Amino acid sequence: MSFAKVYTRGVLGLQAPLIEVEVHVSQGLPSLTIVGLPEAAVRESKDRVRSAIINSGFQFPTKRLTINLAPADLPKDGSRLDLPIALGILIASGQIPDQHIANYELIGELALDGQLRAISGVLSIALACKKANHQLLLPYDNAQEAGQLEQLAVYPACSLKQVCQHFLDQQHIDCYTSQSRLSQENSLPDLADIKGQLRPRRALEIAAAGGHSILFRGPPGTGKTLLASRLPSILPQLNQDDSLTVASIYSVANQPYQFGQRPFRAPHHTASAIALVGGGSQPKPGEITLAHLGVLFLDELPEFDRKVLEVLRQPLESQEIVISRAARQMTFPAQFQLIAAMNPCPCGYAFNQDSRCQCSAESIKRYQNRISGPLLDRIDLHIDVPPLSAQDLQNSERSESSACVRQRVLQAHSFQLNRQGFNNQLLSPQQLEDYAVLSPDSQKMLAIAQQRLNLSARAYHRVLRVARTIADLAQSELITSVHLSEALSYRSPFQS
Repeated sequence: MSFAKVYTRGVLGLQAPLIEVEVHVSQGLPSLTIVGLPEAAVRESKDRVRSAIINSGFQFPTKRLTINLAPADLPKDGSRLDLPIALGILIASGQIPDQHIANYELIGELALDGQLRAISGVLSIALACKKANHQLLLPYDNAQEAGQLEQLAVYPACSLKQVCQHFLDQQHIDCYTSQSRLSQENSLPDLADIKGQLRPRRALEIAAAGGHSILFRGPPGTGKTLLASRLPSILPQLNQDDSLTVASIYSVANQPYQFGQRPFRAPHHTASAIALVGGGSQPKPGEITLAHLGVLFLDELPEFDRKVLEVLRQPLESQEIVISRAARQMTFPAQFQLIAAMNPCPCGYAFNQDSRCQCSAESIKRYQNRISGPLLDRIDLHIDVPPLSAQDLQNSERSESSACVRQRVLQAHSFQLNRQGFNNQLLSPQQLEDYAVLSPDSQKMLAIAQQRLNLSARAYHRVLRVARTIADLAQSELITSVHLSEALSYRSPFQS
């Protein structure tokens, strides 16, 4: 046989389009030509493939080889095409039968001795392979990642020779059986470690219950970072589909991820806009996508470049980020909870007229103006975190644990799922009219507050969403004036 077709997949954002590797062996001077928009790593594969085939005990054809990667208009990158190219050459040259190859998709990078090396983006490929009802043959080191999918036949191999023996019916590769996954319980910092700070703790509970964003402001050492790091421990656990979505993001980004655990990302304030939202010539996920269904913590918020912070405005509303390049456009999910922390002034001590602060009014104003009004308007809860007294610090009694708070959060979350199918942060203005029903007293209160606090239409709706969450925590269908007044207190101006 002089022609062979092998199926594999590329990685384009979080998608994994099907690629057909077509190999034709013809008479002529020995050569190997790869067509179909191959990039550098793919063009170099011919040298890896030649050595791997020879060192695996097979013959490399001394004829004219033409390899087409279809569809031809899709750019092909990475080394994951090594294995399907090598197998296509062996089938086209008649060294391996092609009777079962149509049921498989193959991925993997080849070493010169024929060993298979792990690649990135395996989970996205596995998800697409499952939808196509194909079997997946891949490097052994990627088997655990792909094995997280149920009803997908995964065949892990260590070398090209082992793959060839499988198709020659000499020694079959066993289908991979996934191992039990570790639970996220007892692996996260506990809220009981925080002393005092009852109001910030309450705000953290509200944020966890409704998916709201928070801005902590206070002097250094009051526990802002400590509070933010405890948020994942009281969030509802991810379901199977959401866990797979997050895992596929980390697979494409080639970063480790503990399956089932909500991400917590804390980029340094020197991060660029591309690092935050993603990008590059071949767009990769940024920090906001890596924080999808988890927490994005921005410590020292005013220290970030203002242009970097402004890129958060659109994702906070749309829950996704669209990256446009000349050749293509990619959409990454970005449904994250923003937790930010900042000092009240450059020195950090302009809080309740602290005598240690030597900053001028002009420098304080300039410092606070590093954060734009539109971005602040998109943050649901604005919380002051005051200094702790010696009595609070010396108190040996542990405060309420994350497990206790999480029970209330789960109950409120269950109310939201039963009522509208998603958390309160995602309620549209029209849905707020249906689900955030105010009592007559609450309506009057909100009208007065909107005038006095100069609430925008966006802030108005965000107050309603927070009030809805507070009512859910109190197991109340009606939003009372008590719930609304607490929600409004989180939009009050900061103390100075």
